[in-house]
Amino acid sequence: MTGIEKIKKRIFDIIQIGNKTDLASMIFDYIISFLIVVSIAVTFMQTFSELDFLHPALAAIELVTIIIFLIEYILRIWTAEYLYEDLKPSKAIFKYVVSFYGIVDLLTIVSFFIPFIFTNGFVALRMLRVVRIMRLFKLNAKYDAFNVITDVLKDKKDQIISSVFIVSILLVASSMCMYSLEHEAQPDNFKNAFSGIWWSVSTMLTVGYGDIYPITIGGRIMAIFISFLGVGLVAIPTGIISAGFVEYYTKIKTGTYSHRNAEFVVIDITKEHSFAGKRINELQLPEGLYLAVVLRGEDILTPYSELEIKMYDKLLLASTSNTKIHSEIEEVKLDTGHPWIGKKIKELDISRRTFIIMIRRKDRIIKPEGSTGLLEKDTIVLLYQS
Repeated sequence: MTGIEKIKKRIFDIIQIGNKTDLASMIFDYIISFLIVVSIAVTFMQTFSELDFLHPALAAIELVTIIIFLIEYILRIWTAEYLYEDLKPSKAIFKYVVSFYGIVDLLTIVSFFIPFIFTNGFVALRMLRVVRIMRLFKLNAKYDAFNVITDVLKDKKDQIISSVFIVSILLVASSMCMYSLEHEAQPDNFKNAFSGIWWSVSTMLTVGYGDIYPITIGGRIMAIFISFLGVGLVAIPTGIISAGFVEYYTKIKTGTYSHRNAEFVVIDITKEHSFAGKRINELQLPEGLYLAVVLRGEDILTPYSELEIKMYDKLLLASTSNTKIHSEIEEVKLDTGHPWIGKKIKELDISRRTFIIMIRRKDRIIKPEGSTGLLEKDTIVLLYQS
């Protein structure tokens, strides 16, 4: 690897989002997050006529943030070959440019120049500046806390879609009924079925603007039923999502991977491994196996669907009860005098084929990291790879 290639690889490692093993990368993430918030705040403040005296300063701040975003975009294009290692450099660049977040990065920059290019009109195009807020989703998507939400929504998507479908049917039905009952009495308010839909939405979602309301006896009776129905229907998707969060955190609290009769296996991801560069949702695992955690350096990552497997990762696979894997799991209780008490995990002298997968501390379950200190009465869950 030449000097330029080493620099390019180092830049790629730094600008990668969510790389918690690299201090420079974490600092870069925080700086970009701060600049995104600043740029959105500047755009917000520029709409206030009372702050006209600040416009020169705000314009200067916005220019600086856009220059930094432009430099970052160029660096991401330059290092795209490391993001898509299975593609040629030109195809890797194209894949990044047309990707969702590549488009978001581009629109973030283009939105700054639109007012200068289209000075008259095209106000709607200037609204593209709001797309900068999407970059915050790009940053958060690489951290486990954000992916809890997306995982719950994906897990419950069928139930949510079904509930939305039912609500849509009832909206159309109630709008047609209300149009039939109210059109003759107030043709200006209930001109057509769409007027009924507007009333149905505002009523079923418990908003009730009051701009359109029934005046006939039949319409008011219908409105009573629809209002009661609306409260229940809004609660259905809310209950589904809430139940999903409860299930998710119950698994974490009870320690899904801490059962003593569990079977585990660890897969080392080398450069030639077929899993390298793939996302979790692209993996084809043998029947009876599921991915428990991804070990990346000293970090343990939750295997959300969009997480990309990288070289030197270790995949901890767990099996169902009818699948046997040749590995062992053991619990070590740190009683008084144990030599591990007071040490950090990275300071322990353990085999390279031994992995600490969990720490129990009283009623808490702690994710093991290299800097995690061990205390007396901790219970360490070890995995021995056969």
